[in-house]
Amino acid sequence: MSSSTHDSTARAILYAFVANSGIAIAKSWAAWLTGSGSMLAEAIHSFADAGNQVLLYLGLRQSTRAADEEHPLGYGKSSYFWSFIVAVLLFSVGGLFSMYEGVHKYLHPEPLSQAWVALVVLGLALVLETFSLLGCLREIRHIRGERPFFEWLQHTRNAELTVVLGEDTAALLGLVLAFMFVSLAAITGNTTYDAIGSICIGVVLIVISVFLTIRVHALLVGRSADPDIREAIDQVISEVEEIEQVYNTITIQYGPDTMLAAKIRFRKGLDLATAVARINELEVALKNRIPKLRWSFIEPDFDD
Repeated sequence: MSSSTHDSTARAILYAFVANSGIAIAKSWAAWLTGSGSMLAEAIHSFADAGNQVLLYLGLRQSTRAADEEHPLGYGKSSYFWSFIVAVLLFSVGGLFSMYEGVHKYLHPEPLSQAWVALVVLGLALVLETFSLLGCLREIRHIRGERPFFEWLQHTRNAELTVVLGEDTAALLGLVLAFMFVSLAAITGNTTYDAIGSICIGVVLIVISVFLTIRVHALLVGRSADPDIREAIDQVISEVEEIEQVYNTITIQYGPDTMLAAKIRFRKGLDLATAVARINELEVALKNRIPKLRWSFIEPDFDD
C-alpha cells in the first residue's frame, strides 16, 4: 500500500474510533437514565463500532508486514480478514442485538423517563458522526482522485475504507431513526415507538453488514486488480514492439499489493537473450507505472 493510501486509511479509522468512543459513552449514560431501548441499541452499536476500528487498524498494520518463508506473498490479505470479521460483528453485535432489544421492549414495554436527555445526546451524536463520515469521505477523495465516487465504491479494493464508510453510514441512519422514534415515544407516551425504532435500527445494520460482508468476502477469496490497474497493465504491455500477441493476463489483488501473471508471444526471429531483456524491461516499466504491482510473472510462449 502506498504511503498516501495507508495514511488516508489510518486517518479515516482514527476519525471513526474517536467519534464512536465518545458517542458510545454518552449513549450508555442516556440509555441508563431514560430506559430507552433505541438508545441502548445505539450505545451497543457505537461500542461495537469503536471496537471494530481497533480491528481494522490491526488489519491495516498487519497487511504491511514483510514477506517471510511461511508467507512468501506477504500478509496483505490480513486487512481483508479483519474487515470481514468487522462486517460479521456489525451484523451480530449491532444488528441482531438491536432487533432483540426492540422485540423485548415491544413485548415488555417500560416507560421512558427524561426523554429529552436521549434526544440531546442523539443530536450531539449526529454532529460527531457527521464529522466522522465527512472525514472518511475526505480521505476517500484523496485516493479516488478524479474518479466518480460510485465508480470508486464499485471497484475499490480498499476493504478498510469501505467498511468505515459503511459503518459511518449505518451509524448516521441509526441515529436519525433513534431520534425520530424516541421523539414519537416522548410526544405520544407510547413506548411501542421506541421498540419499533430499535428494530428498524437493527434492520439497517443488518442490511449494511450483509453488503460489506459480500464485498469483503470477494476480496478474501481472491479478486482481480482494480480496472484502472488492469487497463494500465495492458497499455504498458502494448508499448513493447516485440510483443506480437498477449494470450492472457491475470491479476490478483493481495491486500494493498497486486500480482500479475501474463502469457505473451514475441514476434518470430527474436533471439532468447533479446526476449529475456525485453521481459526484464517490461517488468521495470510495469512497476514504474504501477507502484503497487509487487509481483509480475511474464511467460513467453508460442500458443495459449
